[in-house]
Formats: sequence, structure tokens, C-alpha cells
Amino acid sequence: MTSEPNATILSGVPGSFPWRVFHERHPELVRRVLAAVPYGPRERAAVERLLAESTGGGALEPLPADAHDHARWRAWGGERWYGRPWGEVPFLWAESYFYRRLLEATGYFRPGAWQGVDPFGPVKAAELAGPEVAEELAALDGLKGLPPQRWRSAALRSALWGNRADLSFQLTTALQDAHGLLVDDSELLWSAVERTGHPRICYVADNAGRELLPDLVLIDHLLDRACQVVLHVKPYPYYVSDATVRDVVAAVNRLREEGTSAARRIGERLRSALADESLVLRSHPFLSAPLPFAELPDELRAEFAAAHLTIVKGDLNYRRLVGDRRWDPTTPFAERVAHFPGPVAALRTLKSEVVVGLTARTVAELDATGRDWRVSGTYGLIQVAAG
Repeated sequence: MTSEPNATILSGVPGSFPWRVFHERHPELVRRVLAAVPYGPRERAAVERLLAESTGGGALEPLPADAHDHARWRAWGGERWYGRPWGEVPFLWAESYFYRRLLEATGYFRPGAWQGVDPFGPVKAAELAGPEVAEELAALDGLKGLPPQRWRSAALRSALWGNRADLSFQLTTALQDAHGLLVDDSELLWSAVERTGHPRICYVADNAGRELLPDLVLIDHLLDRACQVVLHVKPYPYYVSDATVRDVVAAVNRLREEGTSAARRIGERLRSALADESLVLRSHPFLSAPLPFAELPDELRAEFAAAHLTIVKGDLNYRRLVGDRRWDPTTPFAERVAHFPGPVAALRTLKSEVVVGLTARTVAELDATGRDWRVSGTYGLIQVAAG
């Protein structure tokens, strides 16, 4: 592993976290996809070829010339990276391209029987229908009568931790520090929301299913304070569980169908908000780009500039927000997001190596544990640069 300060993270260093993603996570992902969806011989062979190419020292092959986004991916860096070994390509670019190629292999964009079929759909559906979801949604009834500050704190932390800790956990414990929250700028976040009477808020989503539900609960709370919330989701299935428009609709319906009164009311409010466009869904191609947010296209830059606050959710979006490099973890968060066109907040559970905005003392204490704390998923951040 290179020790060069601020070096771009690559995936070719044996034993490194990016290397494990390609050589351990992706083979398991392929196994699950092929077990869950009855693809034909053509699709199955193409998926296996992609896995062999990306783990066996092969070079990146370009998208087919007739792919609808062939030129776009070349402009996004393919002209530079095609023909290079996967391990020599920046991790963010290579990992993103793996998922685009997986959709190509399964025929997601190709006319035919498998067009539009989400290869991760069975996993998403099973999770959303699971008994754990019913238990977590039932906890919403326990929020009735809570003081507003306690309620908003529960909603925010539940959205941060996703399926690792539901609202019922937040109601029964005050162990916020023990829970692994390394930076807590939540008061700055609420100040940004309440700075004007009717703010416009952008929310860049992360995962679908069980993790999207607390996002929607938080968005329902934000709608009480905002004139409009714009929810940005992926334009196609991506990174296994990243949310698409279809996933948002499924999650809203899951809330509406829940027997508990609180969940059902939230689902109905969200459906009404979608209908009157106080909640708006956006799905821009750049949200699935292999590029940092420092390279936002003009139309997205204008959208985020017009917002009173943009909330960026999840680990991948964090990597894109601060840049997928080996930053000194004490680098100020505001310094790394100075490129962003407006006030921005990050809700992020650490599942990759990139992190900024920590104190030297926190880093020393975490390093002293001897654990791989940056990728364990046991620590979180609420970071805000309010401008």
C-alpha cells in the first residue's frame, strides 16, 4: 500500500480493502445474483467473464459500441482507463464500472427478456418484506408525544445508521458516543434547515430497502420544515442496493401498508407529497458516474446551489463528496467540500478507507485499538459545512 499523502486509492494492492472488494465481495455478489435470478446461458457466461476479467489481472474492456452510454463512459474516463489492468485503475472508477458492466452482462439495457430486470431486485424485495422491518416500523408508534428535539434526534440517527440501528434503539438508549458517532454536527444541520422559514432541501440517497425507510421517515420530518425536499436517487441499479425511483415507490408503499398507525400515516403523507411535488424525485446520470462531486455537471451544480442544504447520505456518496484518496483523517471536512456549490451535510457510516474531519486524539485512540476501524461499519459521522 502506498504511503504517498493524498494518493488516489487503487484496487490492485493484495490484501488491501479495495482488493478484498474485488476478490472477495464481488465473487460472492456474482454467486448471489446468479442464484437469485434465472438468467440464461448468454447472461450467465457474460457475468462470469466479467468476474474473471476483473479479478484475474485482465484489462478493462470498453462498453459495446451500441451501448446507450458508450460515449458518456468514455468521456467519464474510459478513454484513459480502457485497456489498463483493473488493479491500476482508481478504485472509485473501477468499482463503479464493475456495476455498469454487470448490468451490461445481465442484459439490463439490451432489448430482450431481461431488459429492465434489476439483478439485485430479489434481495431488495426480500429485505423490505422481512419481519425485522415490521418490528422497526412498529417502533414509530412509540415516538408519539416525544419532545420535538428528541424526535428529530431519533430520526436523524436512525437515518445515519440505517439497518444497523432502528428507531426503537434510539428510543431506548442515550449511548450516542458508545454507538460510534465520531463527529456530531447535528445541531449545525438543524440550524441550516431552520435558517429560513421555508427552506429547499436536497437529499442524495444511498441504499434501498430497509435502509431507505428511515431516510423517508427523516424526509417526512424535514417536509414539516421545508417548502420542498428533492430526493436524488440512482438512475439504474447500482452498488447492489443503491436506491432507484422504483425502490422509493416500493418503500413508500411498504410504509402505507404497515398496520401500525404512525408508519401508515408517514407513508400517506409521503405519497401526497410526491403527488403535489413538495417531495420531488430526481435521477441524474451523474449520480452513477465514477467521478467525485467536485466534477458535478452544471445542471446538478445549479440544483445544489439553489438548495438551503444538501444532505449526502452513505459511504459511496461520502467518497465522492470528499474525494476517494488517502487523506490525512484530520483534514478539515470544510476544506474537502469547499468545491460543493452550497451548504452540505454528510450522514455516513464508515465502510471504506476515506475519512476526514477527525481530531488527532480520536484518530490515535482508534488506531490504538488495532482494528480496521475505517471499514468496520461500526463508526459514523454527521458532518456539516454550512458555508
